[in-house]
Amino acid sequence: METPFFLRQLFVWSFVFCSLISFGQDNKFSTYYNQRLTLFEKLPDTKGEIIFLGNSITDGCEWSELLGNSKVKNRGISGDTTEGVLFRLNEVTRSKPARVFLLIGINDLSRGVSKDTVFANISKIATRIRKDSPKTKVYIQSILPVNDSFGLFKGHTNKTDEVIEVNAHLKEWCARENVGFIDLYSCFKSSDSEKMNPKFTNDGLHLLGDGYLLWAEIIKPYLSAGK
Repeated sequence: METPFFLRQLFVWSFVFCSLISFGQDNKFSTYYNQRLTLFEKLPDTKGEIIFLGNSITDGCEWSELLGNSKVKNRGISGDTTEGVLFRLNEVTRSKPARVFLLIGINDLSRGVSKDTVFANISKIATRIRKDSPKTKVYIQSILPVNDSFGLFKGHTNKTDEVIEVNAHLKEWCARENVGFIDLYSCFKSSDSEKMNPKFTNDGLHLLGDGYLLWAEIIKPYLSAGK
């Protein structure tokens, strides 16, 4: 028996609709994640790239301009997690970058991911980069302090104890595995507490211009070949 015309049309339109929904997003990550990732995949690779890899805190900076270095590439994605970075590492390592500066983890903690899992995933990211691109120098940057006094991002800014513990484990692991470790945390916290210095933030999580200027000054020595 021949399928009625309206059922054939319904099938066609259902197929088109489902294709539109899945276009450009064949994973569980956000639309913004996929917008950024598909862009990164199309951008040309260049020799000697210096990649800043992370979440919104990395995403929010104009790194090449700030550091005065055209080799610097921003591979931050707002809202990203350690799992998201692991998923997209092939794009990072395909260019065999000279250096990768990684800052990730606070979004995991805000979603209830255990500190042990966050530490394990960050270690796994560094290990995979070194395996897939052995000449790349990897730097793990400590998770930044947070500040709950602004009343914003409450799921993030109540994780100070977890941040401190993850950072301590990362520092020990980096020393043991000969991976670069950059202590941003102590530079960004207030002198009289473990909270982020309000000079550097206006929401307790993300950075103001002065915060990025400080970050750049911390990073600059690590851009030279001998560091």
